[in-house]
Order: sequence, then C-alpha cells, then structure tokens
Amino acid sequence: MPEGPDPSGTSKSPWEVAVTHGKRLAVTAEDLLQRALATAGLRQPDSTIAADSQDYWRRPSGSRWAADSHWRDAPVFRGTDLWDRIGAEHLAMFEAGARMAEFTRSWDRVIEWGCGGGANAVHFAPRAKEFIGVDISRDSLEECGGQIASVCDTPFLPVAVDVAEPESALGDIDGVCDVFLSFYVFELIPSPEYGERLLRIARDLLAPGGLALIQVKYDTGYWRTKSRRRSYRRGLANMTTYPIHGFWELAERCGFIPRAVRLVPRNDLDERYAYFFLSKN
Repeated sequence: MPEGPDPSGTSKSPWEVAVTHGKRLAVTAEDLLQRALATAGLRQPDSTIAADSQDYWRRPSGSRWAADSHWRDAPVFRGTDLWDRIGAEHLAMFEAGARMAEFTRSWDRVIEWGCGGGANAVHFAPRAKEFIGVDISRDSLEECGGQIASVCDTPFLPVAVDVAEPESALGDIDGVCDVFLSFYVFELIPSPEYGERLLRIARDLLAPGGLALIQVKYDTGYWRTKSRRRSYRRGLANMTTYPIHGFWELAERCGFIPRAVRLVPRNDLDERYAYFFLSKN
C-alpha cells in the first residue's frame, strides 16, 4: 500500500512533514531509476520476482507488511473506518455488477484469491455457504479465518499457495465456485504473463454461470504506469499493470466473457484501479 495521508487525521509537526516529504521523494527517485532500467531492457525474470514475492509475503515484518496485507490492526487503519469500507464498497460493487450481468444464482461457494487479513471476507462470507480464502501467507489465512468467525458462522477453507506454483490450488479446492473474487492482487504479481496463469486458474475454479470480479491496476500508456518488472520489495504495488483493453482481451482468451469494467482513478489506498466483471458459460 503506498504511503498516503495520516489516516488518523492528526496534524504533523514540521519535522514530520519534512521527513515524510523526503521519503516520498526518495521513493519517486527509486521508482524512476527502476523503470529506466526496465525500459532499457534490464528486466528481472519472473522466477526472480516470484522468489522475492514469496519471501516478502511469507515473512510478516512490521507495519508496512500488515498494511500491504490489509490486516485490521495495521497502524494505517487505526482510528478510521477504512478497513471496513474496503470490503463494504467491494460488496456493493459486486451486487451492482451482478444485477447488470443478470447473475441471480445463490452464492453457495465464494473464493477470494488473495484474501489477506479478511477486509473483503467479512462482508462476503455472511452471504455464502462456504468461503474459501487463497493466499501466500499462512499468517494472513489464519487472520482472515479469525475475522470471518467474528462476524458469521460460514465455514472457512484456507488454501496456501506458493508464488511459483499457483496451480496447486486446483488440487486443494474440490469442485467449483459461484463467485470468484480478487482484489489488490494482480498489481502485486511478477508480470502480466503470470496474470494469465491466474486468470486460467480462476476460469477453472468458476462454475458455468458463475461471476468473477477481478481488480487490476491499469496502464494509461504513459511509461511510468507500465509494469515495473524488477525490484519487488521497493515497488510491489506497481509491479504489474495492464491496458484496460488489454486485460479485457486477455480475459476473453482465457475463456471468460467480460461483462463490464468499472474504473476508479483514485481512492484512499492508491490510484488507477480497474474492476472487471467476468462470467463463464
């Protein structure tokens, strides 16, 4: 999660403001350097980025990790309703998209790929008969399960995957789902090509007539919004982006029927979000 305004609404001292400004300048300079290297052809292979990603998410390490994983007690969420609003807004968005796509089947089984600390799960799980959370971090799966148990008695199935082998989830999940969700994940993956693997997994997990809602970060065509493809830890929220039409066409190639896309140029977390509603015959 990029560094944003102080969520508590409290004022900062001039020294704190200067330090924050200096950190942002350093982050911007680092991002420009890494993107220049990638543009020059010095991209890291998917295997290297996948290993760095695996190492980051499997090792809880302080407030930044908790914020990136959307844990309720992360400092960035304290004193605000932001954590609760994440899932509430996504649920309202899904319901609107479901009406538009004429999706009326019951949500017997919901899968969230990248469930993190449960910000979405606590809103979707009460609507389901079973909620399946997939994540790299076993700590996040445990946290998500605890958050679900605090709001409903819907059974929770945790599924841990390695970054290098996301297809293993197909063997750990018996059967298909009615609803497939993925929020704040596709921007964190190693590359656009890796995203195609996830889409094909989602297609296989979604029942005919089911509905998926998948969010990506979109590429505007400007070089600073393109996939970063290197230095994972320092730029994970911008690692992978897609042109809007490009992701739509990719979803079609993977066997989905794109129904709609909703753009959110900026929200309280970051910017350039595109939410794709995808169905399957």
